[in-house]
Amino acid sequence: MSTDAYTLDAADVQDPPRTLAGKLRYLGPGMLISASVVGAGELILTTTLGAQAGFVLLWMVILAATVKVWVQLELATWTILTGRTAMEGYNRIGPRRRGVGWIIAVWVMSDIPRLLQRGALIGGAAAAASILLPLWGESLSRTSLVLWTVLLTAAVVAVLVANRYALIERIATYAVFGFTVVTVFLAVILPTTPFGYGLGDIASGLTLTMPVGLLGIAIAMFGITGIGADEMTSYSYWCLEKGYARWTGEDDGSPERRARAHGWISVMRLDVLVSWAVTTVCTLSFFVIGAAVLHPQDLVPQGNEVISTLSRMYTDTLGPWAELMFVGGALVILLSTVLAVGASVPRLWSNVLGIIGLIDFHDARQRARAIRILSVLVPSLWAVSYLVVQSPVLMLQIGGTASALFLVAIVIAVWKLRYTDVPAEFRSNHVFTVALAFSSAAILALGIYIFLDTFGFL
Repeated sequence: MSTDAYTLDAADVQDPPRTLAGKLRYLGPGMLISASVVGAGELILTTTLGAQAGFVLLWMVILAATVKVWVQLELATWTILTGRTAMEGYNRIGPRRRGVGWIIAVWVMSDIPRLLQRGALIGGAAAAASILLPLWGESLSRTSLVLWTVLLTAAVVAVLVANRYALIERIATYAVFGFTVVTVFLAVILPTTPFGYGLGDIASGLTLTMPVGLLGIAIAMFGITGIGADEMTSYSYWCLEKGYARWTGEDDGSPERRARAHGWISVMRLDVLVSWAVTTVCTLSFFVIGAAVLHPQDLVPQGNEVISTLSRMYTDTLGPWAELMFVGGALVILLSTVLAVGASVPRLWSNVLGIIGLIDFHDARQRARAIRILSVLVPSLWAVSYLVVQSPVLMLQIGGTASALFLVAIVIAVWKLRYTDVPAEFRSNHVFTVALAFSSAAILALGIYIFLDTFGFL
């Protein structure tokens, strides 16, 4: 009988590794999160922000990549200690109507515009594939894009229906690592090219200014770049499926269980640290390349030309031969992102269906059936959204803004759960508390600004 990742069983209890080498062997969920953000926020939206603004918004990229990780850590700690999913945690925050909390309702409403965000991923991958191998017409022609969208969506669905965590984790790890190495290398060698940058450019990006007309894309970038609302929520599921909560076991009040909890939380923190380092370095590299190469030439990615425009980052610095390397890498990383997001969203929706009462999420068979059905339906809806809108940057901007708003609800939930379900000894680290407070203040300030701006108060 296979182990149910969402059920705590005393037979699954396992002592955590004590050495760094031992901990490294248990990492993995963070790479799925890295794959989720590198393809959309970093590759397309962050680079577009650099192309539009130049270096002046470097400070906001650093802020977006850094502050949200502390909320992720807190939510994951709660999951390991309780063995519950993030959605179950959100549903503990009242008021509730017919057993459904307000945060769940807000998530459902905010997930509709995020459908466009995910459709942009498939659209970007289809554009890259069309450039590499046009089907029934020229590259980026309507026919070629439609055919590639259908083919790539079918391939993604086939992998997702298998519902294999280890396979998806492996694909995401290799894709993120390879593309990050190439991108960081390019950012490092830029000063030796005609598009070099210096300390003055970096300093100009740390002045905390906001150019007129760029607030919209900057907000969307904050919502998506680094750990976004979806990634924070999904990470709790990957922690469960990896085994961190099962290996910790139920809270029986024993010293042994407390020691296991501290140990597996330590492994999780290392997993988050590695993931954060990868995404932050990648984020800054994409932004710097966009600011140094695309901005001076007034090249801003738009519509279905987004991949072609972004490829100029490589071809203008390394030569025409580099187009194949960039477009091929973009295709791989975007597909790995679709896989990572496509694996997580059906789990989130299945959990919500369980909270509403349409399925029993903690019945392994019902949960697996719901995930399989949604693994077919959800990516298909994303593909349709792209074929209707066909503007990846705009789609990412809409979804990113919705993600930024939902971050506020997550902050509220995390602080409530911290003081109702997390024992004092697991929240006694003052550095973590201060960092969480700063992170929460930044997210809340952004949420208030979006609300006031949306309803015409600014």
